[in-house]
Amino acid sequence: MFPINQDLTISVNQKVEIAGFGPYTNKHNQFAVQPPLNILENNFTIRIHLDDTNEENGALKVIPNSHSKGIYRPETINWNIEKEMSCNVVRGGVMIMKPLLLHSSSRTTNNQKRRVIHLEFSNKILPKELKWSEYLSLM
Repeated sequence: MFPINQDLTISVNQKVEIAGFGPYTNKHNQFAVQPPLNILENNFTIRIHLDDTNEENGALKVIPNSHSKGIYRPETINWNIEKEMSCNVVRGGVMIMKPLLLHSSSRTTNNQKRRVIHLEFSNKILPKELKWSEYLSLM
């Protein structure tokens, strides 16, 4: 099994000290920060599959409903209760998920591609000192 995780950071335009936001990281000149839980709970991801994905080429594995438990540390998972399931998706299929969902994926074992377009969305406005790294107002 590959490490299971939640997506706990958001991409922002700069590092600003704001209560409830942190720690920050900076990779390839892109800032990321862990926001308060209410922001994470209102984010969602759309995954558009360019290839078939299944257990043999790294389909996403998830713990159903784990997103409803807030920040759920992998080391505290009770494997007697929680069950991992594979999210097999056909080419052209779309998967919508909450980034707080515990998830992982393994390497391909059948030498098939598993390309996915991964788009993240939120309906939350950040504090005025901080901006999403990519933002489009729909109003």
